[in-house]
Amino acid sequence: PEWCPLEYSCWRYRPARSVNLAFAILFGISALTYLAQGLFSKKKKWLGFTIAMVSGCILDVIGYAGRVMAYDDLFRETPFLIQTICLTIAPAFLAAAIYLCLARIIEIFGVGNSRIKPQAYPRFFITADIISLALQATGGGISSVRTHHHKDTKLGDNIMIAGLVFQVFTMLVFECLALDFAVRTFRSRRQPSSLATLESANAILRKTWIFKGFLAALTLSTLCIFTRCVFRVAELSDGWSGHLMKKQNYFIGLEGCVVLVAVFMLNMFHPGLCLRGNTQGADVSRVRAWFG
Repeated sequence: PEWCPLEYSCWRYRPARSVNLAFAILFGISALTYLAQGLFSKKKKWLGFTIAMVSGCILDVIGYAGRVMAYDDLFRETPFLIQTICLTIAPAFLAAAIYLCLARIIEIFGVGNSRIKPQAYPRFFITADIISLALQATGGGISSVRTHHHKDTKLGDNIMIAGLVFQVFTMLVFECLALDFAVRTFRSRRQPSSLATLESANAILRKTWIFKGFLAALTLSTLCIFTRCVFRVAELSDGWSGHLMKKQNYFIGLEGCVVLVAVFMLNMFHPGLCLRGNTQGADVSRVRAWFG
Protein backbone atom coordinates (compact mmCIF):
# COMPACT_ATOMS: atom_id res chain seq x y z
CA PRO A 1 0.00 0.00 0.00
CA GLU A 2 1.21 3.45 -0.90
CA TRP A 3 0.51 4.88 2.54
CA CYS A 4 2.59 2.29 4.42
CA PRO A 5 6.00 3.51 5.65
CA LEU A 6 9.06 2.10 3.87
CA GLU A 7 10.26 0.68 7.18
CA TYR A 8 7.41 -1.84 7.07
CA SER A 9 8.57 -3.32 3.77
CA CYS A 10 11.13 -6.13 3.43
CA TRP A 11 13.56 -3.62 1.94
CA ARG A 12 13.36 -0.81 4.51
CA TYR A 13 14.03 1.54 1.57
CA ARG A 14 13.00 1.99 -2.06
CA PRO A 15 15.57 0.32 -4.37
CA ALA A 16 17.03 2.83 -6.82
CA ARG A 17 15.58 1.84 -10.19
CA SER A 18 18.23 3.44 -12.40
CA VAL A 19 21.18 2.05 -10.43
CA ASN A 20 19.80 -1.49 -10.27
CA LEU A 21 18.81 -1.40 -13.94
CA ALA A 22 22.36 -0.32 -14.78
CA PHE A 23 23.76 -3.23 -12.75
CA ALA A 24 21.45 -5.69 -14.53
CA ILE A 25 22.51 -4.39 -17.95
CA LEU A 26 26.22 -4.36 -17.12
CA PHE A 27 26.19 -7.89 -15.71
CA GLY A 28 24.29 -8.99 -18.82
CA ILE A 29 26.94 -7.43 -21.04
CA SER A 30 29.63 -9.16 -18.99
CA ALA A 31 27.89 -12.55 -19.38
CA LEU A 32 27.67 -12.15 -23.16
CA THR A 33 31.32 -11.08 -23.26
CA TYR A 34 32.38 -14.20 -21.34
CA LEU A 35 30.47 -16.34 -23.84
CA ALA A 36 32.23 -14.65 -26.76
CA GLN A 37 35.64 -14.89 -25.09
CA GLY A 38 35.05 -18.55 -24.28
CA LEU A 39 34.39 -19.24 -27.96
CA PHE A 40 37.40 -17.18 -29.03
CA SER A 41 39.81 -18.90 -26.65
CA LYS A 42 39.01 -22.31 -28.22
CA LYS A 43 40.33 -24.10 -25.15
CA LYS A 44 38.18 -26.75 -23.48
CA LYS A 45 40.25 -26.33 -20.33
CA TRP A 46 38.53 -22.95 -19.78
CA LEU A 47 35.01 -24.28 -20.33
CA GLY A 48 34.50 -24.57 -16.58
CA PHE A 49 35.69 -20.99 -16.09
CA THR A 50 33.28 -19.73 -18.74
CA ILE A 51 30.32 -21.65 -17.33
CA ALA A 52 31.03 -20.41 -13.79
CA MET A 53 31.40 -16.75 -14.79
CA VAL A 54 28.36 -16.76 -17.08
CA SER A 55 26.26 -18.47 -14.39
CA GLY A 56 27.33 -15.94 -11.77
CA CYS A 57 26.62 -13.00 -14.06
CA ILE A 58 23.18 -14.35 -15.06
CA LEU A 59 22.24 -14.76 -11.40
CA ASP A 60 23.30 -11.15 -10.83
CA VAL A 61 21.14 -10.03 -13.76
CA ILE A 62 18.13 -11.85 -12.29
CA GLY A 63 18.84 -10.50 -8.81
CA TYR A 64 19.05 -6.88 -9.91
CA ALA A 65 15.98 -7.35 -12.10
CA GLY A 66 14.18 -8.32 -8.90
CA ARG A 67 15.29 -5.07 -7.31
CA VAL A 68 14.03 -3.13 -10.32
CA MET A 69 10.67 -4.92 -10.06
CA ALA A 70 10.40 -3.91 -6.40
CA TYR A 71 10.56 -0.19 -7.17
CA ASP A 72 6.83 0.07 -7.94
CA ASP A 73 5.64 -2.35 -5.24
CA LEU A 74 7.81 -2.63 -2.16
CA PHE A 75 5.43 -5.01 -0.42
CA ARG A 76 5.54 -7.85 -2.95
CA GLU A 77 7.54 -10.78 -1.61
CA THR A 78 8.67 -12.25 -4.94
CA PRO A 79 11.13 -9.50 -6.03
CA PHE A 80 12.70 -9.47 -2.57
CA LEU A 81 13.16 -13.24 -2.55
CA ILE A 82 14.57 -13.17 -6.09
CA GLN A 83 17.25 -10.64 -5.19
CA THR A 84 18.03 -12.28 -1.85
CA ILE A 85 18.62 -15.76 -3.26
CA CYS A 86 20.24 -14.84 -6.59
CA LEU A 87 22.58 -12.13 -5.32
CA THR A 88 23.59 -14.22 -2.32
CA ILE A 89 24.70 -17.30 -4.28
CA ALA A 90 26.04 -15.60 -7.46
CA PRO A 91 29.56 -14.87 -6.08
CA ALA A 92 29.99 -18.57 -5.24
CA PHE A 93 30.13 -19.24 -8.99
CA LEU A 94 32.57 -16.36 -9.49
CA ALA A 95 34.80 -17.71 -6.72
CA ALA A 96 34.80 -21.14 -8.38
CA ALA A 97 36.04 -19.55 -11.60
CA ILE A 98 38.86 -17.85 -9.71
CA TYR A 99 39.92 -21.14 -8.11
CA LEU A 100 40.33 -22.69 -11.55
CA CYS A 101 42.92 -20.08 -12.51
CA LEU A 102 45.47 -20.76 -9.79
CA ALA A 103 46.30 -24.28 -11.01
CA ARG A 104 47.32 -22.92 -14.42
CA ILE A 105 49.37 -20.10 -12.85
CA ILE A 106 51.28 -22.67 -10.78
CA GLU A 107 52.07 -24.66 -13.93
CA ILE A 108 53.39 -21.51 -15.60
CA PHE A 109 55.69 -20.52 -12.73
CA GLY A 110 56.69 -24.03 -11.66
CA VAL A 111 54.93 -26.72 -9.64
CA GLY A 112 57.94 -27.05 -7.36
CA ASN A 113 57.00 -23.80 -5.63
CA SER A 114 53.56 -25.06 -4.60
CA ARG A 115 52.98 -27.01 -1.41
CA ILE A 116 50.25 -29.08 -3.09
CA LYS A 117 49.70 -30.32 -6.64
CA PRO A 118 48.09 -27.82 -9.05
CA GLN A 119 45.15 -30.15 -9.74
CA ALA A 120 44.37 -30.30 -6.02
CA TYR A 121 43.47 -26.60 -5.86
CA PRO A 122 40.30 -26.71 -7.98
CA ARG A 123 39.29 -30.10 -6.57
CA PHE A 124 39.46 -28.91 -2.98
CA PHE A 125 38.25 -25.34 -3.33
CA ILE A 126 35.44 -26.01 -5.80
CA THR A 127 34.20 -28.82 -3.55
CA ALA A 128 34.22 -26.36 -0.66
CA ASP A 129 32.46 -23.82 -2.88
CA ILE A 130 29.73 -26.34 -3.69
CA ILE A 131 29.20 -26.93 0.04
CA SER A 132 28.98 -23.18 0.59
CA LEU A 133 26.58 -22.82 -2.33
CA ALA A 134 24.37 -25.64 -1.02
CA LEU A 135 24.18 -24.04 2.43
CA GLN A 136 23.34 -20.63 1.00
CA ALA A 137 20.71 -22.01 -1.37
CA THR A 138 19.15 -24.16 1.37
CA GLY A 139 19.06 -21.26 3.80
CA GLY A 140 17.60 -18.95 1.19
CA GLY A 141 14.95 -21.51 0.28
CA ILE A 142 13.91 -22.05 3.90
CA SER A 143 13.75 -18.30 4.52
CA SER A 144 11.68 -17.72 1.39
CA VAL A 145 9.14 -20.41 2.34
CA ARG A 146 8.85 -19.17 5.91
CA THR A 147 8.56 -15.57 4.73
CA HIS A 148 5.71 -16.56 2.42
CA HIS A 149 3.90 -18.14 5.37
CA HIS A 150 4.74 -15.18 7.63
CA LYS A 151 6.89 -17.29 9.95
CA ASP A 152 10.22 -16.62 11.64
CA THR A 153 13.10 -16.90 9.14
CA LYS A 154 15.89 -17.24 11.72
CA LEU A 155 16.67 -20.87 10.85
CA GLY A 156 17.06 -20.17 7.14
CA ASP A 157 19.01 -16.99 7.85
CA ASN A 158 21.46 -18.84 10.09
CA ILE A 159 22.03 -21.55 7.47
CA MET A 160 22.62 -18.88 4.83
CA ILE A 161 25.07 -17.06 7.12
CA ALA A 162 26.87 -20.37 7.78
CA GLY A 163 27.29 -20.81 4.03
CA LEU A 164 28.68 -17.31 3.67
CA VAL A 165 31.06 -17.76 6.62
CA PHE A 166 32.30 -21.02 5.11
CA GLN A 167 32.81 -19.23 1.79
CA VAL A 168 34.83 -16.49 3.51
CA PHE A 169 36.95 -19.10 5.28
CA THR A 170 37.52 -21.00 2.02
CA MET A 171 38.59 -17.85 0.21
CA LEU A 172 40.89 -16.89 3.08
CA VAL A 173 42.64 -20.28 2.88
CA PHE A 174 42.88 -19.88 -0.89
CA GLU A 175 44.43 -16.42 -0.55
CA CYS A 176 46.95 -17.68 2.02
CA LEU A 177 48.03 -20.53 -0.26
CA ALA A 178 48.25 -18.20 -3.25
CA LEU A 179 50.35 -15.75 -1.24
CA ASP A 180 52.58 -18.58 -0.01
CA PHE A 181 53.10 -19.72 -3.61
CA ALA A 182 53.95 -16.15 -4.69
CA VAL A 183 56.52 -15.77 -1.90
CA ARG A 184 58.12 -19.15 -2.63
CA THR A 185 58.27 -18.33 -6.34
CA PHE A 186 59.90 -14.96 -5.65
CA ARG A 187 62.50 -16.56 -3.41
CA SER A 188 63.22 -19.37 -5.87
CA ARG A 189 64.13 -16.84 -8.57
CA ARG A 190 67.07 -15.78 -6.41
CA GLN A 191 68.44 -19.32 -6.28
CA PRO A 192 70.69 -20.22 -9.25
CA SER A 193 69.78 -23.92 -8.96
CA SER A 194 66.11 -23.27 -9.72
CA LEU A 195 66.49 -20.26 -12.00
CA ALA A 196 67.17 -22.34 -15.10
CA THR A 197 64.06 -24.44 -14.54
CA LEU A 198 61.95 -21.36 -13.91
CA GLU A 199 63.18 -19.64 -17.05
CA SER A 200 62.95 -22.66 -19.32
CA ALA A 201 59.15 -23.05 -19.30
CA ASN A 202 56.63 -20.39 -20.32
CA ALA A 203 59.37 -17.76 -20.11
CA ILE A 204 57.98 -15.61 -22.92
CA LEU A 205 54.46 -15.75 -21.54
CA ARG A 206 55.55 -14.60 -18.07
CA LYS A 207 57.23 -11.52 -19.53
CA THR A 208 54.21 -10.30 -21.51
CA TRP A 209 52.17 -7.34 -20.30
CA ILE A 210 48.98 -9.32 -20.84
CA PHE A 211 50.05 -12.05 -18.40
CA LYS A 212 51.11 -9.52 -15.78
CA GLY A 213 47.80 -7.74 -16.28
CA PHE A 214 45.97 -11.01 -15.74
CA LEU A 215 47.76 -11.61 -12.44
CA ALA A 216 46.79 -8.12 -11.26
CA ALA A 217 43.20 -8.58 -12.45
CA LEU A 218 42.86 -11.95 -10.74
CA THR A 219 44.25 -10.55 -7.49
CA LEU A 220 41.84 -7.60 -7.56
CA SER A 221 38.88 -9.82 -8.45
CA THR A 222 39.68 -12.18 -5.59
CA LEU A 223 39.87 -9.31 -3.11
CA CYS A 224 36.60 -7.85 -4.43
CA ILE A 225 34.70 -11.13 -4.02
CA PHE A 226 36.23 -11.63 -0.58
CA THR A 227 35.23 -8.09 0.48
CA ARG A 228 31.68 -8.67 -0.74
CA CYS A 229 31.38 -11.95 1.18
CA VAL A 230 32.60 -10.35 4.41
CA PHE A 231 30.07 -7.54 3.93
CA ARG A 232 27.18 -9.98 3.39
CA VAL A 233 28.13 -11.93 6.53
CA ALA A 234 28.09 -8.68 8.52
CA GLU A 235 24.85 -7.56 6.87
CA LEU A 236 22.91 -10.78 7.49
CA SER A 237 24.37 -11.24 10.97
CA ASP A 238 22.94 -7.84 11.88
CA GLY A 239 19.44 -9.06 11.01
CA TRP A 240 16.88 -7.99 8.41
CA SER A 241 16.20 -4.81 10.36
CA GLY A 242 19.85 -4.08 11.13
CA HIS A 243 21.77 -0.93 10.26
CA LEU A 244 23.56 -2.37 7.21
CA MET A 245 20.35 -3.85 5.79
CA LYS A 246 18.61 -0.47 5.93
CA LYS A 247 21.33 1.44 4.06
CA GLN A 248 21.13 1.07 0.28
CA ASN A 249 24.44 2.85 -0.28
CA TYR A 250 26.33 0.08 1.52
CA PHE A 251 24.65 -2.52 -0.67
CA ILE A 252 25.39 -0.64 -3.88
CA GLY A 253 29.04 -0.12 -2.98
CA LEU A 254 29.96 -3.35 -1.20
CA GLU A 255 27.74 -5.72 -3.19
CA GLY A 256 27.06 -4.29 -6.63
CA CYS A 257 30.19 -2.26 -7.36
CA VAL A 258 32.82 -4.65 -6.01
CA VAL A 259 31.30 -7.68 -7.79
CA LEU A 260 31.01 -5.68 -11.01
CA VAL A 261 34.69 -4.72 -10.76
CA ALA A 262 35.56 -8.40 -10.22
CA VAL A 263 33.74 -9.63 -13.34
CA PHE A 264 34.88 -6.75 -15.54
CA MET A 265 38.53 -7.23 -14.59
CA LEU A 266 38.38 -10.85 -15.75
CA ASN A 267 36.53 -9.73 -18.88
CA MET A 268 39.47 -7.47 -19.67
CA PHE A 269 42.02 -10.16 -18.81
CA HIS A 270 40.29 -13.42 -19.64
CA PRO A 271 42.56 -16.38 -18.74
CA GLY A 272 41.69 -18.26 -21.92
CA LEU A 273 43.18 -15.37 -23.88
CA CYS A 274 45.92 -14.24 -21.51
CA LEU A 275 47.45 -17.67 -20.86
CA ARG A 276 47.84 -18.80 -24.45
CA GLY A 277 51.54 -18.12 -24.78
CA ASN A 278 54.36 -20.66 -24.42
CA THR A 279 58.12 -20.77 -24.83
CA GLN A 280 57.76 -20.13 -28.53
CA GLY A 281 55.45 -17.20 -27.93
CA ALA A 282 52.57 -18.79 -29.83
CA ASP A 283 49.25 -16.95 -29.70
CA VAL A 284 50.68 -13.96 -27.79
CA SER A 285 50.23 -11.74 -30.83
CA ARG A 286 46.64 -12.90 -31.22
CA VAL A 287 45.94 -12.08 -27.59
CA ARG A 288 47.47 -8.64 -28.03
CA ALA A 289 45.32 -8.08 -31.12
CA TRP A 290 42.19 -9.06 -29.17
CA PHE A 291 42.79 -6.47 -26.48
CA GLY A 292 44.07 -3.79 -28.87
